[in-house]
Amino acid sequence: MSLCLASAGVVKALALAGFTLAWTHSVEKTAWQEDWRVTGDGLQLVQARVKGSGAGMEPPPGARLVDGWFEWQVDREPLSRIVLANSGAAGEWRICTEGQCRTLSEIFDHDIGAATITMSACNQ
Repeated sequence: MSLCLASAGVVKALALAGFTLAWTHSVEKTAWQEDWRVTGDGLQLVQARVKGSGAGMEPPPGARLVDGWFEWQVDREPLSRIVLANSGAAGEWRICTEGQCRTLSEIFDHDIGAATITMSACNQ
């Protein structure tokens, strides 16, 4: 499987079956992470974590506190695509695999600024 990232007519394909999408909340300046799987049906969110709570980022009922992170399992249908917008207020989105994280600017080899990025399974 591969993850496709598209922005301004440029498409980058990352050969991976799963990844963590990480960012910093723009108001609370708190870390947030989501674990995703790339499937034939799209992108499947499987788990989410937040390092704290506040302004629009309250953990749902059933979340557990593990090593300073509230974490919970997610049971939703796969999404055909995800659109990311970067406000510039809290740093960039990061794609993490095998303990390594890269910003979207690093993946696209240039500063993406406030560009919109569309993520999808490459076969979608």
